[in-house]
Amino acid sequence: METKIIRIGGMTCGGCVNSVKNVLQKITGVSSVEVSLEQGLAKVQYDATKTNTDQFRGAIENAGFEVTG
Repeated sequence: METKIIRIGGMTCGGCVNSVKNVLQKITGVSSVEVSLEQGLAKVQYDATKTNTDQFRGAIENAGFEVTG
């Protein structure tokens, strides 16, 4: 299992947090997701043999948010 911290821009409310969490949890290989509105971060634990950070970026951006780091 690997862990990735992703900086996310554009989250303004709890609904945004839920949207980001939901799109990341749907990715095959993701085992857990924690999203912090205050810090603008998502912490993703995943199986690197099944997914990668490019998929996380795409899912977040398709949901209308920006990956800033």
